[in-house]
Amino acid sequence: MSKFADKKAVVTGGTHGMGLAIVKALLDGGAEVVLTGRNETKIEQARGELKPDSAHVVRSDAASMADIRALAATVQDKLGRIDYLFVNHGIAEVQTLEEVTEDSWDRHFAVNAKGAFFTVQSLSPLINDGGAIVFTTVANDLIFPGLSAYSGSKEAVRAISHVLAAELLPRKIRVNSVAPGYIKTPTMGVAGLTEEERREFERQGSETTPLKRNGTVEEVAAAALFLAADATFTTNAEFPVDGGFAQGLTAGDH
Repeated sequence: MSKFADKKAVVTGGTHGMGLAIVKALLDGGAEVVLTGRNETKIEQARGELKPDSAHVVRSDAASMADIRALAATVQDKLGRIDYLFVNHGIAEVQTLEEVTEDSWDRHFAVNAKGAFFTVQSLSPLINDGGAIVFTTVANDLIFPGLSAYSGSKEAVRAISHVLAAELLPRKIRVNSVAPGYIKTPTMGVAGLTEEERREFERQGSETTPLKRNGTVEEVAAAALFLAADATFTTNAEFPVDGGFAQGLTAGDH
């Protein structure tokens, strides 16, 4: 029997990158999934790629309270109750101290932090007792000049996850986070990069990650699914998927 047969899940930011890898792994295991995205091109690509009887692609902006409420109604209509919620959506824009505006700061926090919190608030009544929530945060100490708004908003998600893990204990809903390091995606997780900048991010990842390579979206998905389905005695944990980056490992002499 498939591992996720009869399981139902929601994956925000599920039309590309790490989110899409989570969706595909769930579908391969027999789950039924509602996944969200904002970019119309990626939404249509996901609809064309995934089986419509088990994957329901929904356009939803995590910064919009109306969209979050509509998502909850759609999930209830399509799935009824759910077993897993993956809060994976996010934005990252490179802006130095001098370049950050109030609008860009607010945009990061609206999508990454506010959107994460109210997505859980809206969908938590639909999560089965004993279910799981998995946030996507970021590896500790993964610091880049120009990502202050992004880093601040993701640290907020980390704090939110800790509090929700305590608040949802009475329902035995486990709340954990997966913390990626350098993960190889078409955008390297940052909007608006030139091809040269993307290659530079990837090069930095290979050089500074102790395992000397970038991770894959499939590796992040495997960790997220482990936290959701297999780590049944784990809550309030953050699982780094970063090749040892946040642990400060260095290779010994041989």
